[in-house]
Amino acid sequence: MKPLYTARATVTGGRDQGHGRTDDGFLKADLRMPKGMGGPGGEGTNPEQLFAAGYAACFESALRLVARMQKKSVTDAHITAHVTLNATDDKKYVLSVELHGKLEGVPKEEAQALMEAAHQVCPYSNATRGNIDVKVIAD
Repeated sequence: MKPLYTARATVTGGRDQGHGRTDDGFLKADLRMPKGMGGPGGEGTNPEQLFAAGYAACFESALRLVARMQKKSVTDAHITAHVTLNATDDKKYVLSVELHGKLEGVPKEEAQALMEAAHQVCPYSNATRGNIDVKVIAD
């Protein structure tokens, strides 16, 4: 493997009352446990939101790459990642993801095929494959 880029972020305080920051200072975020998980909520994000934003951004780039490689026009695309934290019966916590894509002007069948192809290329998809349930859905 040839490394292309390494991101570095440090968090103190974990998901509840924590703070995260990248080494370059471009991302600074307070972390809060959402009300839906029994926390106080309030201003701040959480690991699932950060993962959703990263996955959606990476996936849209992969989708555009696949479209270019297939010589298909995708001018307006929106990827929404739904990241869910689940508790299993045996008291484990696991993530699941749904990637919803809206590709303006692209027929639904073609959009679904592009999304499935992007799922084979996206680094987040490759990292999660076989570890968590990921569904790709053209809306």
